Amino acid sequence: MESAESYEEWCEAARAHDLASGKLHWKNRDKSSQFDYVSIRQRLDRLRSLRARHDHAGLLFTLNEGIHGNVGGMGSSRLYQVARFGTKQVIAEYIEEIADSLRLLATVDDPDISEEERLDFFRRAAHCFGRTALMMSGSGMLLYFHVGVVKALLEQDLLPNIFSGSSGGAFVGSILATHADNELHKMFSPEYLVEEIEQEKGPLAVLHRIRPQILQVDEIQAIIERLVPDLTFQEALAHTGRHLNISIAPAETHQTSRLLNATTTPNVLIRQSIMASAAVPGVYPPVMLVARDKHGDKKAYLPSRKWVDGAVSDDLPAKRLARLYGVNHYVVSQTNPHVIPFVRDSRRRRSKSGVIRAAATRTAREWINASMELAQGQLSRYPNLNQLTNTMLAIINQDYVGDINIIPPFRFHNPTRILARLSADEIYRLIRLGERSTWPKIEMIRLQTQVGRTLEDICAELGCQV
Repeated sequence: MESAESYEEWCEAARAHDLASGKLHWKNRDKSSQFDYVSIRQRLDRLRSLRARHDHAGLLFTLNEGIHGNVGGMGSSRLYQVARFGTKQVIAEYIEEIADSLRLLATVDDPDISEEERLDFFRRAAHCFGRTALMMSGSGMLLYFHVGVVKALLEQDLLPNIFSGSSGGAFVGSILATHADNELHKMFSPEYLVEEIEQEKGPLAVLHRIRPQILQVDEIQAIIERLVPDLTFQEALAHTGRHLNISIAPAETHQTSRLLNATTTPNVLIRQSIMASAAVPGVYPPVMLVARDKHGDKKAYLPSRKWVDGAVSDDLPAKRLARLYGVNHYVVSQTNPHVIPFVRDSRRRRSKSGVIRAAATRTAREWINASMELAQGQLSRYPNLNQLTNTMLAIINQDYVGDINIIPPFRFHNPTRILARLSADEIYRLIRLGERSTWPKIEMIRLQTQVGRTLEDICAELGCQV
């Protein structure tokens, strides 16, 4: 698996590992203490029987009892940590059977099922099952790890239609949201990205020699303008059908963070939103947003406000995505440098040391919050210190993981180069690292999103409004 050059090679090696280690036998046996295998087997047999008897009304009634991703505990991440590839065979078969049954009910001509009843079922099923979103953390120049994650998901046709990003994640999400399907594979080709960025370095070569290694504002802006079309959030959604969300934080005190998208800020321009989300406090100046008015002219958006890096207050906006789109399942690409040392893959978290570490982290968070609340009166006398304290609390109190987490190795990059210019070789390595970190999660993503993807496709074909 370590030497695999493609996902197909990795899969072959992972399956061979399962066979050699005896985990294939574990996968083929229903029995497990980690989920209700008896219930899943019974439901699977019942669905198969109804389909075999062409009892479409009975099939519809059975599926009406409820479709969700954690029936009998089968959605537990622990079930994907035993074998190298996939999980229990009965779970995979059950998910496949539900997807096949849904596709059958969407197309079958049966006098016992009216068109109104069919549409109502799929509308309710899609609403109740929920949706999946990809959340890409703040990352600075580690954004190329996100590029590798997206590239791996694109190649397997598993990229969610809803995604959010902060800082570097906002840049990657904006490329996704502003390019049509037939352009995406080119845009996320490492060779193409490096070529475009290297071309941009040409006019700025003199600046590189006289400025420090940190990437400058004009350089960031030039790269964004080269790779992201000048569209509003609404225009991007109309062009690609993908829902982009960008997190930004207020530069002033007593203001709240924002999640920019086609629903909340349809006329705001994406390029300035990326710049705002990438404005690391103390390193880059805060940014004013720009919108397009009804005549197509560019105007300042909330001219009295300026914004900074969204990772400061809402790196992974799970609650807002749930409220806006009905998202209840999250794939997270996490590269935030101050988070990675404290985030572990779920394999490690299940160990005794992982449980102790998690408990200690929660306790420390509560103590810090309590201490800051007691000190609030004193801190209010010093505005700058008070603002810094509030920023630190916002960072500490966030959740930085989702249902499926794609996390790079701990010591994978020099932290002093988070905002530096990267060489072509460094970019290639980070993209490859993102791909390789995604491969072990692909089958989990495929299985846990299969029903949701099937429902979305059917609702689009039938014209259901979820």
